[in-house]
Amino acid sequence: MTYTAKTFNLPVLEGISEKQVKVHLALYEGYVKHVNLLMETLKGYAAYGDKASDGDKFAIAELRRRFAFEFDGMRMHEYYFEQLLGGPTAKREHSALSQAAQEKYGDGGLIGHVREVAGSRGIGWVVVYYDAIGKALHTVFVGDHEIGQLAGLPIILALDLWEHAYMVDYVPAEKKNYIDAFLAALNWSVIEKRFEEAK
Repeated sequence: MTYTAKTFNLPVLEGISEKQVKVHLALYEGYVKHVNLLMETLKGYAAYGDKASDGDKFAIAELRRRFAFEFDGMRMHEYYFEQLLGGPTAKREHSALSQAAQEKYGDGGLIGHVREVAGSRGIGWVVVYYDAIGKALHTVFVGDHEIGQLAGLPIILALDLWEHAYMVDYVPAEKKNYIDAFLAALNWSVIEKRFEEAK
């Protein structure tokens, strides 16, 4: 099995240039390429079976560790770009997602809380999950996409805060401008659908 990079026909995004999008999509395609490369390399090592040398076993272990980085990088970017398809749409005020966010985050709601978490120093992701068992939204800062994800919880919203997501358009001190542009570009129907499917 091999993975194929998805095609995201994004509209022109206010505040996020086409050049920035092109650079970001190329990075995503690199993740897909490396997922496939790792799978193929591991498949080659599988032929050794029990006869693998200690050095080969070390290489295999490192490739398996690397796989989580490449795979999660691929998948997180698919969540990210999917939310921008179709152009921006308004968040429905009385949707199930809006009500759950109001209960959890109060008057600032989901957008206010995402902004607050996104203001954390450092690089990584802001990820909004829904826990159907606890009946709760959780918004967390994930420093490395292969470490710190909330196990088993579906992703409702993913905001990439690594510099590659905005450095064509903004310097680090202007990260807030990128966050504003990203939030303004969201297609909330995608996010609300994810929430409905997670419940």
